[in-house]
Amino acid sequence: MVHQYKSHGFNIVLDVESGAVHIVDDVVYDLIPFMEKNESVSVNEASRLTGGKYPDTDLMEAVNEINELRDKGLLYTKDIYEPYVEKFSEDRLDKGIVKAMCLHIAHDCNLRCNYCFAGKGEYHGERSLMSFEVGAKALDYLIEHSGNRVNLEVDFFGGEPTMNFEVVKRLVEYGRSKEKEHNKKFRFTLTTNGVLLDDEILDFANKEMGNLVLSIDGRKEVNDRMRPTVNGKGSYDIILPKFLKAAESRGQTNYYVRGTYTHFNTDFAQDVLHLHDLGFEQISVEPVVCDPKEEYALREEDLPVLLQQYDILADEIIKRRKSGKYINFFHFMIDLKGGPCIAKRLSGCGSGGEYLAITPTGDIYPCHQFVGEEKFLMGNVFDGITNPEIGKEFAKCNVYSKKECRECFAKFYCSGGCSANSYHATGDINGNYAFGCELQRKRIECAIMIKAALED
Repeated sequence: MVHQYKSHGFNIVLDVESGAVHIVDDVVYDLIPFMEKNESVSVNEASRLTGGKYPDTDLMEAVNEINELRDKGLLYTKDIYEPYVEKFSEDRLDKGIVKAMCLHIAHDCNLRCNYCFAGKGEYHGERSLMSFEVGAKALDYLIEHSGNRVNLEVDFFGGEPTMNFEVVKRLVEYGRSKEKEHNKKFRFTLTTNGVLLDDEILDFANKEMGNLVLSIDGRKEVNDRMRPTVNGKGSYDIILPKFLKAAESRGQTNYYVRGTYTHFNTDFAQDVLHLHDLGFEQISVEPVVCDPKEEYALREEDLPVLLQQYDILADEIIKRRKSGKYINFFHFMIDLKGGPCIAKRLSGCGSGGEYLAITPTGDIYPCHQFVGEEKFLMGNVFDGITNPEIGKEFAKCNVYSKKECRECFAKFYCSGGCSANSYHATGDINGNYAFGCELQRKRIECAIMIKAALED
């Protein structure tokens, strides 16, 4: 499969199966669609196909260039992965390896974010905090089911995990105490809204947390509209100085400020740039996913504006990077030379298998976005997996099990997208969250273009 597009003055050709990206001139760009099944195109035929726009010498050179790329396996390559996807699924089930956990340290929160998928932090159940005993059992479960894998990921999540920070500290200490004995290395992440973030918590996080995720939506009026405190006041002024201190204390690495954009701020590029202007270099601002009936839900009529915003943001990132002002936007991160292994490219985040979410009572779900939906309750850390059929269903979820993914150029970059988004949009983890897919394709196009512009 070949995907061609023009962006910001570049003619970009992506050979999907090989991952090769080519920046080409107009002649090659115009000829590529016609030469996939025809290597021996004559000059006269090439001229006819391209509307007689180009000199014969340019056409012959373009034909030769295209055939050279074909011969090197960098253009018109065939999909060799589908025959193996079933084996990947079987291996994943047979090995039963767990690599990462999302520990719901607190099903409680000190903010009342309007768009929160977790209700108001309690995941549509009772407010509760995870005990040390449950958390320790979860870490034991992760160690026991991680096979020969050394590096393990644990995200302290909520609600708001700093509301239960003494347990967080004890669990980190417990995990560290197990590393040498079991030849494991934990990489902990803390996701926080910042309300309770203080010097003690930050010092501990800088010592023990491989990553910090700091929740803020952007401009003050945008953030405070959607992220109020319990008493209805804005949170921006409370958290901003703490987040700036956190980013600087970590040398502007190993953290993200992470926001959500909604129908109320479809000009979200301004929020990204606002955060950068404040001093943050690692930024993620993502589209809200919610019930379409909500007033803040993104709508079809928003889509052209949102796509344009990614172009605006890409342009500005290029300008800033070229002027020496570093900015990293999470959704424009792309590795064209290495990247994830093919199994990961085919099947995504590993939810329901390699990645699990654990509630305060120890219940196991495929990921944090399924928590509270009893249909997806897999078991408990004390009893193990009692409903293995859920894991089997997720193991078979891949870019070939989703009809719309098969012919999509983005499939090996988004890995089929988020199963939770697919389920909540269509009722099926193999469904197609069409709105999100449009945004994802645009982000990938922009990411490739940025690579071209910065290496030009």
